[in-house]
Amino acid sequence: MADVQVALDLSTPASQLLWVELRWCPTQPHQRWTLPVWTPGSYTVRDPSQHLHSLTVEQAGRALIPRRRSPETWELECQISEPITLRYALEARQLTVRTNHLDPVFASLCLSAVVMLVDGHRWDRHVLQLLIPEAWTVACPLPQTNGSFVAEDFDHLVDAPVHAGELHVETLIVRDMAHELVLIGTPPSGWSTTLPAEIASICSAVCDLMDSDPPSKQPYQLVLQLLDKGYGGLEHDNASVMQFPWTRLLEEGGTRSLLQLIGHEYLHQWNVRRLRPSEYVPYRYDRPVISEGLWFAEGITSYFDLALPLLSGFSSRLDLLEDLAADLSHVLLNPGTRIQSLADSSREAWVRLYKQSPANARSQVSYYRLGTALAFCLDVRLRQLGGSLAGTLRLLWNRLGIHGRGYTRGDLIEVIGSTSSDLAAELPAWLDVCGSLPIESCLKDLGLVLEPVMASHPDAGWTLREADGTVWIDRTVPAGAAESAGLVAGDELLALRDWRCHNLQRSQQLLHGSDPCQVIYSRRGRIASTELSLKKAGVERHRLAWDPGAPREARLLRDQWFQII
Repeated sequence: MADVQVALDLSTPASQLLWVELRWCPTQPHQRWTLPVWTPGSYTVRDPSQHLHSLTVEQAGRALIPRRRSPETWELECQISEPITLRYALEARQLTVRTNHLDPVFASLCLSAVVMLVDGHRWDRHVLQLLIPEAWTVACPLPQTNGSFVAEDFDHLVDAPVHAGELHVETLIVRDMAHELVLIGTPPSGWSTTLPAEIASICSAVCDLMDSDPPSKQPYQLVLQLLDKGYGGLEHDNASVMQFPWTRLLEEGGTRSLLQLIGHEYLHQWNVRRLRPSEYVPYRYDRPVISEGLWFAEGITSYFDLALPLLSGFSSRLDLLEDLAADLSHVLLNPGTRIQSLADSSREAWVRLYKQSPANARSQVSYYRLGTALAFCLDVRLRQLGGSLAGTLRLLWNRLGIHGRGYTRGDLIEVIGSTSSDLAAELPAWLDVCGSLPIESCLKDLGLVLEPVMASHPDAGWTLREADGTVWIDRTVPAGAAESAGLVAGDELLALRDWRCHNLQRSQQLLHGSDPCQVIYSRRGRIASTELSLKKAGVERHRLAWDPGAPREARLLRDQWFQII
């Protein structure tokens, strides 16, 4: 028996317990197996073994006692050539794109948080069988043979998301290739009848951007989970899984936001899955793997996802400027931009971006948004030199991505250097030096101006959050009014100007008045008060607008930039 047999039992969904069985034939007496500690595409250690229990091992009808060598690794001595059966249970109560969820309605499984990697069998074929409730159907991008899903190896298996339940599946055609759209959940008013065609157009726009057919060699699967709250996506070689709040669809720009999310994950089948930082070729599932290249993986992708609705005819140039302004505002107004470089934001993702807290939020910046800003600057500079960022991405894809080779900083500099050695020489500073991006200069070159939008209330130097009818200080601005008044993150805001703070709206309303403002708060259960010396309303965000006095050269470059491809 050369294959690794994997069986998943989902037959008791109300228990929210997933039963896993692995069966393989050992070729040496020492056996070792590990549950991955992270999921590719989500760069932090999540330790799914914390949800595992009831592990047993059996060989030739005899129970074996494994030794646990680490939280995620077990080992034992056994007979050679006699099949081993490993069984365990997993609690499946976390509904995210990178974890496992099971209930009487549906199952959403991320197999890197389910299936053990058996030493010596990573590159063997894995055969997956599923036991599901009778009325359910299964969506999985793996090919099927005789009722089983067949993976070329362990990597191929755990890269395949599994969804089961009463699923709504539609077929999309993108460049003559069949795609499956799997819809889980329905908005109160129902799905738009035009949604499948809009998604197909977004996917086609990505193919146009890359000047390539979809690299998936089998039907691609788009899984969209519609929730009351929650947002996210996870890319796979032959699928993408997305979560989106239905309430957002009722808001202005909500459908555009959904299409951007879909386009982002779809583009990842080129940039990140097949063209990825060299540190992730191949993946190491048993430990964090640091890479500074995540800014390119996510920042470049985030930059282009803003433009995909425009390329597809579903939005306007003004919409693109609005969305780009939101990302640039985040960069320009975030104090973390002056503390953490883009390269460090990538390297520290494992311990910072995916583990944000009030304590570290103000000293870091997202490599998604700062990466978007760098991508914008790079695109403008390349276009001034007769190139484009889209062309650079395609060149990198053709040199490395189609061959499954990872890239380094040197590879990126070399490709950019093929257009301009001077621009390539600038890139290290953009990556390593805080505040080095020429954002305003590039906007000026396009005949655009960044206009500040002032807040409607005085600046208290804090960010508040509302929970269970109470208002809390989530974070404070360095040297801001709240910090100067001795307030810290975690303080419960009870009253302003002797009036109770019931919610965020009331708290903002009470800021208006004479200065200083009396604050009554609770810290660790003790009531205290202080005076808050408010500052004038600061910049809340920026918007992008045309420069009416822009020279013809800038207007021509702007028109070219709007072509994206």
